[in-house]
Amino acid sequence: RTGRTGGRTRNWLWGAPQELVGVVGLEIHAQIHSNTKLFSGSQVGFQAPPNSLVSFFDASLPGTLPVLNRRCVEAAVMTGLALNCTINRKSLFDRKHYFYADLPAGYQITQQRLPIAVDGTLTYSHLGGRKRNEVVTKSVRIKQIQLEQDSGKSLHDDYRNQTLIDLNRAGVGLMELVMEPDMSCGEEAAAAVREMQLILQALGTCQGNMAEGQLRVDANVSVHRPGDPWGIRTEVKNINSARNLARAIDYEIQRQMFVLESGGTVQNETRSFDGKTGHTIPMRDKEGLQDYRFMPEPNLPPLMVQVVVLEEVRERLPELPSVRRQRLVETYGILPEHSFTLVNEDGLMDYFEAVVRETKAGPRKVIGWVMNELQGLLHQQNLSVSQSPISPQALAQILNLQENGQISSSIAKQVFQELWKTPGKTAQQIVKEQDLGMVNDSTEIHRIFCVSRSYFSGTTLPGPSPAAV
Repeated sequence: RTGRTGGRTRNWLWGAPQELVGVVGLEIHAQIHSNTKLFSGSQVGFQAPPNSLVSFFDASLPGTLPVLNRRCVEAAVMTGLALNCTINRKSLFDRKHYFYADLPAGYQITQQRLPIAVDGTLTYSHLGGRKRNEVVTKSVRIKQIQLEQDSGKSLHDDYRNQTLIDLNRAGVGLMELVMEPDMSCGEEAAAAVREMQLILQALGTCQGNMAEGQLRVDANVSVHRPGDPWGIRTEVKNINSARNLARAIDYEIQRQMFVLESGGTVQNETRSFDGKTGHTIPMRDKEGLQDYRFMPEPNLPPLMVQVVVLEEVRERLPELPSVRRQRLVETYGILPEHSFTLVNEDGLMDYFEAVVRETKAGPRKVIGWVMNELQGLLHQQNLSVSQSPISPQALAQILNLQENGQISSSIAKQVFQELWKTPGKTAQQIVKEQDLGMVNDSTEIHRIFCVSRSYFSGTTLPGPSPAAV
């Protein structure tokens, strides 16, 4: 006899609960940041008119041949080095066959047998614990990084009952980063993707804008009981945000648990995620290796990466997000969770460090202003850090006025609000115009004291002389 609660199946005979747990692996498709496509000279552009960036090769006209883009190779090598991968000195290209309307050749050029990089590691962290303020650090193995070309885009017109094809994206260079199934829930997967996004942006190998399709994620999800073989997996395709990734994985884990606990069988299939309902939807049966009919690409020789190229790329590696966080904590004495916020939001770390350089206030005081006042208004008005009406220098002026005793902390926040509305002014101008400065002159304090007493008492009181004060 068994009872069911959430993902737990309890064996009442033996009294020991057996929990179903999730197993998650990811495939990340990162669009390489380059001027031209992987195998042709066509330009890469996001909002160009349909079919305006298409070469003869992209359209698969007979007699056209691929020419490998050096920039895309260097981007893959740099990404592999940043993720502690082994760079294969020799890698091969293959044809992967499938027939979609937006893939004119009927195959994709990819790297199945021998990719450019293998056996890496991505270390990522997320906030956990009871109060969600403890930094939990984990790692996921990178199985391989392979170069491949993107497909075109199908635009479905339901009103006219037709599908239009835009080949601008066809042939754009991609890095497919394949992760081992080392994660167990949506939160971990989302944290890993955010860290990968930051690394790619720091390297400059991918702009990482998920809304524009520059970073797309496929999630492979299964459930099993610890100690048992892994269960049958499903693939959730083309997820375009970290938040939706977490939602899709968690829903799929719960769905599979329910199917198994109800006596059903999980199907090996490809599903899509509906962001409105929060559910995954069946698309098709999952293809196997035999369906793709892989074969060596006859028009491309083996890709040879020289040692000199490896060392040149290694020397150009920038400061990575994990190193930035550690440096922020050690240099400024801020909390680890604050370092995550600074690094994870584009431009916020540079803003913080610019304020610290310009002000007498301590870093912990600056982080409070950046995290509370600045971020609060930015999120409220849906603005990025680069769109802030208040520059780092302007915020530093406010803090300097407060540190010098010219304004109080409450007045400083009032000046900040005024500067947000009128960014053309300076903090000093606002303090002077609105008479917000603190009075330190004893004679002036005495005069104000006497005036206020006589106002509230209705009589004129001489009070002590200025000399006595």
